[in-house]
Amino acid sequence: MTFNLSVILRESARRDPDKTAVIFGDRKVSFAELDAAADRAAAGLLRHASPGDRVALMLPNRVEFLECYFGILKAGLVAVPMNPLLKAAEVAHIVNDSGARVVVAGDLSAGEVNGVPVLNPDRSDYLGDPDPLPYAATTNADDTAVIIYTSGTTGRPKGAELTHFQLYLNCSLSGERFDSGPDDVALAVLPFFHVYGLSSVVNVAIRKGGTIVAVPRFDVELVLDALHDHRVSILAGVPTMYHALLNADTGDRDLSALRLGSCGGASMPEAVLKGVEEKFGITVLEGYGLSETGSTATMNPGVDDRRILSIGRPIWGVDVRVAASDGAEVPTGEVGELLVRGHVVMKGYHGNPEATAETIRDGWLHTGDLGYRDPDGFLYVVDRIKDLIIRGGFNVYPREVEEVLYGHPAVAEAAVVGRPDERLGEEIVAVVSVRPGADLDPAELIAYCRTRLADYKCPREVRVLDTLPKSATGKLLKRELRASL
Repeated sequence: MTFNLSVILRESARRDPDKTAVIFGDRKVSFAELDAAADRAAAGLLRHASPGDRVALMLPNRVEFLECYFGILKAGLVAVPMNPLLKAAEVAHIVNDSGARVVVAGDLSAGEVNGVPVLNPDRSDYLGDPDPLPYAATTNADDTAVIIYTSGTTGRPKGAELTHFQLYLNCSLSGERFDSGPDDVALAVLPFFHVYGLSSVVNVAIRKGGTIVAVPRFDVELVLDALHDHRVSILAGVPTMYHALLNADTGDRDLSALRLGSCGGASMPEAVLKGVEEKFGITVLEGYGLSETGSTATMNPGVDDRRILSIGRPIWGVDVRVAASDGAEVPTGEVGELLVRGHVVMKGYHGNPEATAETIRDGWLHTGDLGYRDPDGFLYVVDRIKDLIIRGGFNVYPREVEEVLYGHPAVAEAAVVGRPDERLGEEIVAVVSVRPGADLDPAELIAYCRTRLADYKCPREVRVLDTLPKSATGKLLKRELRASL
């Protein structure tokens, strides 16, 4: 079956050509303008590459990213989104591993690229003046559309190959659970180079004919201003973003248009979720997915049918098994590894059949996440397998301890990690930051935990930092905390 993901832009442009597709600062671009710009980008890129070739896209959240992204798809090329803050060695790994023929990079990043041509949108003629392509290239539904590189938490980043139809189904089904439509305005502060921002924000908004408000980085004041100025109705973020918004002064901004929040990337502490919902008068729907699933694999069904702290149920066409180490399904309520099967699962890791075979076995994607299913079929993530702490033979799930820490009035952020211990195997260490104006006594925080947790789950050490290390998407980096112990 032939299919090209760029059809989501073409259809919205035909349906409502003058409607605003994207807002970036003072610039507004209609669907017709974005579609025409993507046609020009497609023709220009084909001067440097041939259909099926990879094109790396190393830009922050800006209009040119969207022009080139849809241009890459229209031309039958493969998009390789990259963090524009990567340095030369990191860039070289992804460019070499993907075999990218050309890199689109602005002044921020162009100097880190070596060995391949660079097209720079900060120069007005970066694509020249090519003849536009009137139609999308012919591609098959299972052809690779995008290669998303993982964050490299377990080694060098690997490129997850995502197909045209996989991404189309993902944004269509995610949009249904958001109840997203053409009247919605979605804040796009999650990086476009990340699968969550690309698939669950950009693709959903374009597919449903809504408007994207692009913000180049997460800054509380910038985000609050955008919510007010553009009457944003849908906000997608990770827990650290919601935490910052919860503690921010909204002033006299009118945020009444906001109706829905989406959260992924990590588990949202209950205190933060309930606080955000009360402060902003919205429902926050948690979901779950990976780079390897093209973003969403599960999500809460909607504002009238959700479970607090749950990642919801699988989207249509997706199966999730909670499995023991031998792959057998465990009983309801018991913890096991989450395995995913269905149209959301990647083709594989680009050029890495060994890693693909290790991750996808008998059709099931092994996520490395621990969770359980309740009697109503809602799923819950407990922790990453690698984050599990085994203290004196007892399993300790850091998220459970973190939930307690977030309940302390002086704690701003919290992460729990294991430190090697000769006697017990591992010891529990809590790393926290403190709310502005608050005082925190580590001994008192440990005592606070002892009244709320079994003794074997309680931290024996508390370390206080000004701020906890985070990835480009705002995810807490526990590997850096463990390395510092």
